[in-house]
Amino acid sequence: MSRIGKQPIAIPAGVTVSVQDGGVHVKGKLGELTFAPHAGITVEVKDGQVVVTRADDSLKSFHGTARAVIQNMVIGVSQGYHKGLEISGTGFKAAVNGKVLVLTLGFASPKEYKIPDGVKIAVDKDVNISVDGIDKALVGEAAARIRAYYPAEPYKGKGIKYAGEKIRRKVGKKVA
Repeated sequence: MSRIGKQPIAIPAGVTVSVQDGGVHVKGKLGELTFAPHAGITVEVKDGQVVVTRADDSLKSFHGTARAVIQNMVIGVSQGYHKGLEISGTGFKAAVNGKVLVLTLGFASPKEYKIPDGVKIAVDKDVNISVDGIDKALVGEAAARIRAYYPAEPYKGKGIKYAGEKIRRKVGKKVA
């Protein structure tokens, strides 16, 4: 058995999990998510826990993945997910205009990131970006795409980095 897959998922108060038509539906105070597991994976709700099983050993990787995705859905609808980004550099800033994040990063024109449905983006003090949502994969992807516009570089440290990320600094050229 998969060590991750065989662990049951506890359902917290205020969250309902139902298995219908081969799909898993998780509903909580923050929203609702749906997941369709692989054909050989079976999901059952027993005694306030979600149990994931597989038909045979050829589905080991799908077993652990399905359990992890359902666990992330339960956490997402009850607590939500958050990623923080920090912008550093002279004149670098961000602003939200409706459903578009506008990034001024020293290029000839500002970069615009269309905010996907299911993700909330807020900007604090023009340099702190907060990405929030209930879908862990969507929040992580949005944060990664924003960071990809100008990843923090190692010489001056300017660019976009995750909150708490340490940028390994390099020494620049030396004059003889």
